[in-house]
Amino acid sequence: MSIRILALVIGLVLNALGNGLTVATNVGTSPWTASEVNIGNLIHTTVGIPMFCVGVLVAITNQLLIHQWDKWRFFGEIGFIACFSYFVDVFVALFTWLGVGRLLFLIRTILCFIGVATFCCAISIYQRANLVMHPNDDTTNILRFLYLHNHVAVAQLVNFIPPIVIMVVTFLISGHLYAINIGTLFALLANGPLIGFFDRHVWHGLTHNFRVKRAGDAA
Repeated sequence: MSIRILALVIGLVLNALGNGLTVATNVGTSPWTASEVNIGNLIHTTVGIPMFCVGVLVAITNQLLIHQWDKWRFFGEIGFIACFSYFVDVFVALFTWLGVGRLLFLIRTILCFIGVATFCCAISIYQRANLVMHPNDDTTNILRFLYLHNHVAVAQLVNFIPPIVIMVVTFLISGHLYAINIGTLFALLANGPLIGFFDRHVWHGLTHNFRVKRAGDAA
């Protein structure tokens, strides 16, 4: 359990760092983060606020997908997204202050890809810890193990449908798209395979222990 708690903390911070880096590069980010950046620009706020609000809605959706009430899973995901959204704002501010957004396009693209790989590694780590996780990534886990026969890449692509819809809607309202670039395409195509890669090659002692219901809750 102590190892899984450590993995959870490391995964949360790494995920926020990777997402913050991709947003600061302005070369595109993951579809979920990009959709939240577009919501933030639409309502004139930082990305953290729409991240939290969308995360709450996804946590509710996860309860529907597992067909039962799991209070540990639900409130754990709310706590995770609250911390995550705060840290993303911190890292975006930090990388912006460091001047990442003013670097040459090629350098920013490389940094963006590093950011994508970083949050994919983070997702792999805390999905295997399986204590609490980002609601979006729990959706991937649920789809992967309950609906899609352990196909992580397919689960990740299905999980990207809602943010794509969100971006279409925000574009129709504002006429602008933000955080969409080559980094988004890379995240869209490489997210699932990278998570699978890190599952096999990072932290070998940390293995998947997926359960529909978390230990400690009544049946």
